[in-house]
Amino acid sequence: MDDFQPKLATPEAHHNGDGPIVMGQLGQSLDGRIATVHGESKYINGASALDRLHALRASVDAVVVGVGTVVADDPLLTVRRVSGTNPARVVLDPTGRADPGARCFAPDGARRVSVRSAGVTAPVAPGVETVHLDGARAFAPARVIAALRALGFARILVEGGARTLSAFIEAGCLDVVHVFVSPVIIGSGRSGLELAPIARLSGALRPDTRIELLPDGDVWFECQLRPPPSELESHGERDPSARPSPRLRAAG
Repeated sequence: MDDFQPKLATPEAHHNGDGPIVMGQLGQSLDGRIATVHGESKYINGASALDRLHALRASVDAVVVGVGTVVADDPLLTVRRVSGTNPARVVLDPTGRADPGARCFAPDGARRVSVRSAGVTAPVAPGVETVHLDGARAFAPARVIAALRALGFARILVEGGARTLSAFIEAGCLDVVHVFVSPVIIGSGRSGLELAPIARLSGALRPDTRIELLPDGDVWFECQLRPPPSELESHGERDPSARPSPRLRAAG
């Protein structure tokens, strides 16, 4: 692979200095699909994008996915394509429906965590930690981040699926999102994001973005979603638990 290093200084520059740094990633087709109508998704993106995804994993303490991704794709969530240490693997599983034998729960030295609703007692694989959240908004992204921070995770990568990633974006809980776009048109299937509709383009998110063409044709977008600390202070925002809306660029 190319000598890629995530811009680790970039999230810090757009972070208020308190709480975990939270990144997201999305791999999709040219028309915004992450799977066919039958759920096939391996592999929409090429080898270069996969290498960079694994490098992103190697740069964080924990990778987070929703249980739907585990059920549909049974991902490994390792860094096997690059050198580095496997991050902790965290599954958001309110009702405990993930198979204890899922590959992401396989023992390999990395921490494995199942985040569940209070009272859920479905079995887990040996060595898997369980975290229980309660309340009507138990799985609100800010609550999840606080729970992961309590486990000692300072750098977090939210990988999916679409609903999980979309929830973190809408809640303003991502510092950066990495989008890998493959030059393939699927035509129909599952969308990469499921955000609330907007009436006017003036309400669209227009994050500051760095773009790079990868060797095998995919395009990588590094989108900064968090304003820098100076902007937080200028708006009187000093609450480290608050996550302001993504910064917008003026529409042309």
